Amino acid sequence: MTFIVFIIALALIFDFINGFHDSANSIATIVSTKVLTPFQAVIWAAIFNFAAFFIFKDHGVADSISKTVNLKMIDKNLMLVVVLSGLIAAIAWNLLTWWFGIPSSSSHTLIGGFAGAGIAAGGIGAINTEIILRTTAFIFVAPLVGMLFAFVISLWFLFSFRKDIWPRLISLLFIAGIILLLMNFITTSRTDTSGMKVQQTAQGLKIADVPNNSPAQRMGFKKEDVLLQANGQAVASKADLDQIFKGSEKTNTVGYTVLRNNEQVSNTSPYVTGYSSRLSQIVFFGENFKWFLLAFILLVMAVFTFWLNTLNAHKSNIWFKRLQLVSSAAFSIGHGGNDAQKVMGIITAALIAHGTIHSFDQMPYWVPLACYTAMGLGTMSGGWKIVKTMGTRITKVTPFEGVAAETAGAITLFVTEYLKIPVSTTHTITGAIMGVGATKRLSAVRWGVTLNLLWAWVLTIPVSALLAVGIFHLARLFI
Repeated sequence: MTFIVFIIALALIFDFINGFHDSANSIATIVSTKVLTPFQAVIWAAIFNFAAFFIFKDHGVADSISKTVNLKMIDKNLMLVVVLSGLIAAIAWNLLTWWFGIPSSSSHTLIGGFAGAGIAAGGIGAINTEIILRTTAFIFVAPLVGMLFAFVISLWFLFSFRKDIWPRLISLLFIAGIILLLMNFITTSRTDTSGMKVQQTAQGLKIADVPNNSPAQRMGFKKEDVLLQANGQAVASKADLDQIFKGSEKTNTVGYTVLRNNEQVSNTSPYVTGYSSRLSQIVFFGENFKWFLLAFILLVMAVFTFWLNTLNAHKSNIWFKRLQLVSSAAFSIGHGGNDAQKVMGIITAALIAHGTIHSFDQMPYWVPLACYTAMGLGTMSGGWKIVKTMGTRITKVTPFEGVAAETAGAITLFVTEYLKIPVSTTHTITGAIMGVGATKRLSAVRWGVTLNLLWAWVLTIPVSALLAVGIFHLARLFI
């Protein structure tokens, strides 16, 4: 028990260092544009890092991290040693790169360390190559996506300065599109439960299968749950039954059992596949709230660009500074939602190895709470050396460009979190800053600095893996 407690404590220390190391990603642009002081900026970023705890619910990135190493292929006595070695290697590389002011990826050093220790314990077959290759690919894809989004947003802002009618027309179309999207979130909740199977038994209507990571599973439904007793008494709540079956007459074809108003009206097969569309009572911090939040931020920006061409340079700069508070908050939420999950994955893997739980779905509630808290506290501690690199050495950033870079970074992080890809916030914001710099002219980006950063990014996974191999063999001598 003492060993697993030590590993969890070490993982939370890594999470603290991750926040400390990556605080520059959240605050570099807002500090370099002098919108906030460094102290104000780290407090601002830490608050929204922790706010991500209430917004990101499916924990897909954590699931990916926990499966980086297939612990079943490793000797039971070595499982916790693998987790420990990966964490120590990740902490060592993080502190080293922080000391030299290199914005390397905490995400990739954790994955590299975990994978290296896994290889040392169980050979190359012990690692999940699909996750490793996908994560490695996003070393290059994430900054390119961030750069592209930042470039497009910057051009949109620049176009909005024009004095003719076209910028306003485009802004109106964008505003209308986002309002329609928000209305859809507010009025409709669609849950695709195709694949969830419900079987008619002597007990009543019972769930036969719930696909992994399906909406029904995230709603809390499990195999063998009884929904409707044989006497017609609902076991699940009416809202839950409606969520699955209301509107299933849309799929009323041969081979389906259909429930209408919670009463069985046909029984042509023991299985049902439903598609639900209903007016929802919005849960403010529900699964879709992150998209609601992102759409709302884009709406604020679209409204701003509608009257941007009526402002002079001084007034527009003041308004961009105000807007940067919004964009930096959005990026900090994306940062927290992506990076805190990586340590959640490691702790969950350790709990599985210890036998405390048996699958990722059984992750205790305190794990995400502890990880988001540790990361928020780490961010609050700051990391000024990397702020200098990110905020001044790559390209000089103005409030206008800060808003574009942070918004682009936030969009990239929200999307990759949805795709369950553990990307680097460092790489994302670096690419976004390069994107806004490129809208001025390509020479505005200091490509020499960028190439040096690229080397650090590429080396992070293999160096962390090699460190972990050495630490694993050393740890075996004492454990």
